[in-house]
Amino acid sequence: MSSSVQLFRGQKYHELKGQCIRQRRLFEDPEFPASDESLFYQSAPPRKVEWKRPRDLCEDPHLFVNGISSHDLHQGTLGNCWFVAACSCLALRKTLWQQVIPDFNEQEWDPKNPEKYAGIFRFRFWCFGEWTEVVVDDLLPTVDGQLIYCHSNVKNEFWSALLEKAYAKLSGSYEALDGGSAADAIVDFTGAVAESIDLVQGKYGEIISERMKLLEDLLKVHKRGGLISCSIMASSGSTNEMETEMGLVVGHAYSVTAIRKLRLGERLVFSFKAEKLFMIRLRNPWGKKEWKGAWSDNSDEWKNVSNSERKSLGLTLENDGEFWMTFEDWCKNFTDVDICRIVNTSYFSIHKTWEKEMMHGAWTKNSEPLLNRCGGCFDNRETFLQNPQYVFDVKKTEDKVLVSLQQEDRRKYKKDGKGDSIPIGFEILKVEDNRSYRLHKLTVQERVATSLYINMRTVFLKRILKQGRYILIPTTYHPGITTKFILRLFTDVPSKLRELKADKPKMTCWSLLCGYPCRVTQIKIHSAESLQKQDRSGGADPYVLIKCENQSMRSPVQHDTTSAIFDTQAIFYRKDIDSPIVVQVWNSNILCDQFLGQAVLAASPSDPREQQTLQLRGRGSREAAEVPGHITIKVFSSDDLVEL
Repeated sequence: MSSSVQLFRGQKYHELKGQCIRQRRLFEDPEFPASDESLFYQSAPPRKVEWKRPRDLCEDPHLFVNGISSHDLHQGTLGNCWFVAACSCLALRKTLWQQVIPDFNEQEWDPKNPEKYAGIFRFRFWCFGEWTEVVVDDLLPTVDGQLIYCHSNVKNEFWSALLEKAYAKLSGSYEALDGGSAADAIVDFTGAVAESIDLVQGKYGEIISERMKLLEDLLKVHKRGGLISCSIMASSGSTNEMETEMGLVVGHAYSVTAIRKLRLGERLVFSFKAEKLFMIRLRNPWGKKEWKGAWSDNSDEWKNVSNSERKSLGLTLENDGEFWMTFEDWCKNFTDVDICRIVNTSYFSIHKTWEKEMMHGAWTKNSEPLLNRCGGCFDNRETFLQNPQYVFDVKKTEDKVLVSLQQEDRRKYKKDGKGDSIPIGFEILKVEDNRSYRLHKLTVQERVATSLYINMRTVFLKRILKQGRYILIPTTYHPGITTKFILRLFTDVPSKLRELKADKPKMTCWSLLCGYPCRVTQIKIHSAESLQKQDRSGGADPYVLIKCENQSMRSPVQHDTTSAIFDTQAIFYRKDIDSPIVVQVWNSNILCDQFLGQAVLAASPSDPREQQTLQLRGRGSREAAEVPGHITIKVFSSDDLVEL
């Protein structure tokens, strides 16, 4: 077994199986016994539950009968349609379910060698950033000889019931699976990156341009192996499990099994008065109750499409509980969609490859403000920066960035009454290009992105960010709340994501010899205007160079302009406070860059902190001759190294 797989409760599958075979007994799991405590944490069983092995329920038990399919599953009496929908999605992707059910052939019943069967199975889940192997016995809960929870539509197939048992063990009990999110289960099956979209808030049913953007995104996700599920949120006039006029079930997770963007032939264009058809196929985990609108199983639309056309368009129906609808109807009838992206990090791929960084962290409480790490969201101005801070770089002119923040799974705390997810989210701030220490006060930094704050396990954000350095601050919504999280960042080129832990430069033996900083200065160069023209077209290619003691920071070049916006930030920890900060403007040239002018700053704590515009001068002191152009800057200085 791969060393990267963790063993849940330390149980070793091969060792336990070997012991059972040698002792000629079937495995009984002491860590998840066949008793009511594994079923419930607060409810009492409505009727007597008997735990039975598959061979007590049928003659010829198997993990799989005729392979694995999204139609194998039925929900049972537990309110875990979300888990069943996730299993339906999982069954569509062989590479994914083979990770969850490792060595499935070795685990399968072997009628020729019954002595090799030990009543033990293993499944793997992606738990909080690590693959974790969970071992279970094959004792399953029944009433009147029937499985009461997730089961197959084929009586002698048991993969879904055993997978559910392993997931219940991980969560503490079967009852802990009552109510949940399909996206969470899919993440646990795959390590995917989950994103939740509110179809109503995004007005996807009304705004055609937004709907088409969503369609393209979902097509891409589906094509690249991602998994999608959807549901209808209960509103004031409806309750969960209620059926709408159109046959859809409220508060119920459906899995998306296909998406088609179809160009219709001449005959069909005439029938449907449209050249293109955008279709989506769904499955109800109950295996029944279907959509009654356009393109439902017995609707008039199908009468216009011959069997051969259905086949060539890919508009096939494979089983009960599965149905097609137009993408527009889907956007208008469903309220929430969960997208689980399998983000490609392999270099051997025809699709876009992402660079992935993952950090484990925690919100922790401390009465000392510099050590506190649970300051709450941005609204808590006094404490917001008392949270974990992560720095990363965008190296390209601009880069698409995917961020996933996931809190630990709280289902295991349900029995203590603390099973609900905490509202979480994060901020992304553009900071000084050379920042290496924690941020203590917001001055020149720019808020560039804020995620949703929501009480879900995962919060996701997609953004295009410009070149520069950023700090990502994950937070709980309210201050003072403690829990663990994992942060995942995907970029086109390596981002060097790392946590900022130090508040200021470290005092070392060298500090006694070389000196220790006694002042910190932040500077933001907003712009340079009215610069001297440098080429025949009357433009220039300016950049700024900020010098402080033996350090320097250079901005990107702005092309073909004599009035450039830079918005470049830098921070310096200064040992020699009499040595000024020099801001120079240069023109970029192929052979030799030209000096255009500079401003010399004392940058003392008493200097004005408002934005100021300074005249450019030639080289030398602050009184050097004026040259064309001026720069607009903001400067903050403090003799307290942890103020800024």
